[in-house]
Amino acid sequence: MNPSKTETSTKPGWLSYLLKYGVPLIISVGLCYLLFTGVNFKEMLDIIKHNCDFRWIALALVISIFSHVVRAMRWRIQLNAIGVRCPLWIVVLSIFGTYAVNLVLPRLGELWRTGYIAHRQRAPFDTVFGSMVADRLSDTVTVLLITAVTFIFAGPSLTAYMQQNPESYMKIVNLCTSPWLWGTVALAVIATVYIFRRYPQNPLLVKIKGFMSGLWKGFAAVGTMPGRGRWVLLTLLLWGCYFTQLYVCFYSFPATTEVIARYGIIAVAVCFVLSSISMGVPSNGGIGPWQWAVIFGLSMYSSGIPELTRGYATSFANLVMGTQTLLLILLGLFTFICISLDKKRVKQHDKA
Repeated sequence: MNPSKTETSTKPGWLSYLLKYGVPLIISVGLCYLLFTGVNFKEMLDIIKHNCDFRWIALALVISIFSHVVRAMRWRIQLNAIGVRCPLWIVVLSIFGTYAVNLVLPRLGELWRTGYIAHRQRAPFDTVFGSMVADRLSDTVTVLLITAVTFIFAGPSLTAYMQQNPESYMKIVNLCTSPWLWGTVALAVIATVYIFRRYPQNPLLVKIKGFMSGLWKGFAAVGTMPGRGRWVLLTLLLWGCYFTQLYVCFYSFPATTEVIARYGIIAVAVCFVLSSISMGVPSNGGIGPWQWAVIFGLSMYSSGIPELTRGYATSFANLVMGTQTLLLILLGLFTFICISLDKKRVKQHDKA
């Protein structure tokens, strides 16, 4: 066997890199293009300049930093459970760096923080990676629970919005009741089960089963690890921070403040859930999908608030995302400076 051929065949091809990094970039650029098409930038800047109370935006950024620290505290519990003892400050830096890296290359931030912690603590990469997957999987479960609860309470608002948009309502009803949809889902499930049972030794299927098994084991370990009570409390605090961050941003503009006054906290919860779901769309730091989700959420409540035009909602969403992105960039620069200094300190300590 020719070794060079084996090595070449195992290297990721250009299509793999395109799917991992090119598609998210294309999605971000495409959604931003659609987002800004027809937008009067002068009007948007005027809306921000004359309507925004930046004190609320500043408070939201402080809460954002605190949420990163809380996430680090939660992940540290999982790391301790697998025998990786890491200073909290280092875990905090790994979280700061994750979001900064994700701005450049989506999803790479998760691998980066895994590699950083594994290398610094001299721990197995696979072990640290499993804890990171469990960390992210718990977020997915949390979003699903929050979504279910929110849309139960937001039912009247959603119904009213659909009544104002009968065409959209009928499209959704027709889709949900379509025999073609459910038939396709059923066939997909049957085909999947058949393929896994018919070809149990297929290398690709074995990898998929191994990956799913690892996900389950990583998540199941949360229920038995030491400190799981604190982990649950930190999860509640983490998502409370995320929600509060958006909530206080609503007070930065008169029209969004009016949304809270008229429709209550549920209106913010709807926008929060939509924006959380949008983060699942592969993009650079959520740029593009996040604004679309918030603008759509605000549109549900715009009929009773004439000032809340699409241009106004776009200004709000872009300002909130823009300031958050700027914060992540600054935290990223701060992180990599600290990591560089920490490497020098560790090297000096090893020499001593």
